[in-house]
Amino acid sequence: MLIFGQTFILKEMNQNIAPDKALVSVCGLFCHACGVYYSTLENNEENLKKIALRMNLPYEKVRCTGCRTQTKMEFCKDCFMIKCADEKGVDFCGQCNEFPCEGFKDFQSKMPHRVELWKSQERIKEIGWEAWFNEMIEHYTCKECGTMNGWYDLSCRKCGHTPGNKFVELNISVLKPLV
Repeated sequence: MLIFGQTFILKEMNQNIAPDKALVSVCGLFCHACGVYYSTLENNEENLKKIALRMNLPYEKVRCTGCRTQTKMEFCKDCFMIKCADEKGVDFCGQCNEFPCEGFKDFQSKMPHRVELWKSQERIKEIGWEAWFNEMIEHYTCKECGTMNGWYDLSCRKCGHTPGNKFVELNISVLKPLV
């Protein structure tokens, strides 16, 4: 009963988030879970300044409206995977005959929030990006208050519930050392 109630709350809170391919990266990252993306979307200047300082970037270069949009943060604007996918005529790395290439493996291994990229590629291939997008809404939403949280939000940004989302719950051991 409680699980049903939580699922109902999640769907009610996030019912206006329709699948948008601009927010699904070629590599399988979910843009809604990116602190730069949601801080840009929410116009959270204070958080964007903190991110810029942590990443040693000029504040003006820390904005993103999605991996497949024109406004990308500095580290993402020249993404080799987007160029490669365009050249090969695929939408996602997992659709490529050379998947997983060395570039993908290297990219995945460098940051903890990329731990689920292999699984994301498999799910996108299995159920399609729209259904995967809907799964990710639940995966990154606080089960207590319905707030969308990010990769590194160990606690919910709104209500403080721990963990902030299912992703954090499943991957806390690789995330905690960096937070």
